[in-house]
Amino acid sequence: MAHASQNGNSTSHRTFGSGYLFGVPLGDLGWFASLLMSFAVGFAAFFAATFVAIFGVLFYNTATHHAVDFALTYKRVGLPVGLVVLVLTLAYLGTLWVRRQLRRT
Repeated sequence: MAHASQNGNSTSHRTFGSGYLFGVPLGDLGWFASLLMSFAVGFAAFFAATFVAIFGVLFYNTATHHAVDFALTYKRVGLPVGLVVLVLTLAYLGTLWVRRQLRRT
């Protein structure tokens, strides 16, 4: 969908399918930047999932007077979520990088 500006120029939206996420050109990243971004997103997902799980266990322990071990939040929630997000971002950014390499040739 194109929008016209005041001077008559039209611009098109950059979409997720074309390698842009919130305006960031993910399709233009090199292999090292793609690898670095994938691991950064995986770590962020691990920490976010662990944070939410810790509060979930805290509320569960408080409400039910049980003693669930907080170490389970790392092993059963944070690690699987972090690994799944890491694999998904590696696959997505790797695919974008390979497409760009194939387009160059």
